[in-house]
Amino acid sequence: MTDTNQRILVVDDESPIRRYLRAALSGQGFTVYEAANGLDALSAVIADRPDIVILDLGLPDVDGIEVTRRLREWSQIPIIILSVREAEQDKIAALDAGADDYLTKPFGTGELMARMRVVMRRLSSKTDEPILQVDELLMDLSRRVVTVGGSEISLTPTEYDILRLLMQNAGKVITHHHLLRQVWGTAYESEMHILRVNISNLRRKIEPDPARPTYIHTEPGVGYRLRVESEKEK
Repeated sequence: MTDTNQRILVVDDESPIRRYLRAALSGQGFTVYEAANGLDALSAVIADRPDIVILDLGLPDVDGIEVTRRLREWSQIPIIILSVREAEQDKIAALDAGADDYLTKPFGTGELMARMRVVMRRLSSKTDEPILQVDELLMDLSRRVVTVGGSEISLTPTEYDILRLLMQNAGKVITHHHLLRQVWGTAYESEMHILRVNISNLRRKIEPDPARPTYIHTEPGVGYRLRVESEKEK
């Protein structure tokens, strides 16, 4: 058990799930708050000031995606979706609404803890700092220089912009549409081919083995995630 001094809000209408998560998270030193529906969750974020929200989608009053949207209107609190919904459109909708991550039930406690560490570390880091680093991959924003293992890598402006977005959100799934919108603009949101080509080219330049990517991990049908060390070790 570790003393984290961090507060977690668990939002789920199933009391057995809430009890299980309370026991598991409390055992790791977290202070756990609970909500059984969306409106109570929104109130609890204001009242209890949690550091992270674990949110079910199938709530009895306000759907979890709508809860995420409402929270994102005024808060950047990390949100991890924990849901039985496995469909790609549900994952995409939740991530586009502002969720930081998405796990499907049943889930492993170890994986949940690893995802929580990733989002909390990202929150505590300063993404506006001039140096971004994940393992051997380093990006110097002020000089627009990218190195892998100390060797400089030549990237096109588009490849650089994609990598910067992934590194600034390391550990977080970035949807296809978000990448296309941020890098190319809204007119290109449906141009999946151009994104796949650029990701493939980027992998050839930065990955030790592009066929088995170390850094840029595909979330099938959803988007891409820049994997970090704690995810690889879980």
